[in-house]
Amino acid sequence: MSFIANTPKPPYYAVIFTSVRTERENGYGDMARKMVELAQQQAGFLGIESAREEVGITVSYWADLASIKRWKTNAEHLVAQKMGRESWYEYFKVRISKVERDYGF
Repeated sequence: MSFIANTPKPPYYAVIFTSVRTERENGYGDMARKMVELAQQQAGFLGIESAREEVGITVSYWADLASIKRWKTNAEHLVAQKMGRESWYEYFKVRISKVERDYGF
């Protein structure tokens, strides 16, 4: 299993979600897994990478801006966003970037 998303040849888009958690668990782990599974079913989804220590960083990759917009307004995702603001996150920031080049081995 690879922890690095196998993305297509650019261009594509990255949604970078950076967060600082509160102390409250309140179903966070289950919801996070559910959101990954749901995102994987969305048209335009390309992959995801995530790491959490003091700061959590999750990067999801998308074919286009329309796919990102559909994901942001997905009904189940809206519920998770609301719970995040109310309970799970002390702070978060979302950044959307166009990936123009990638490389690795």
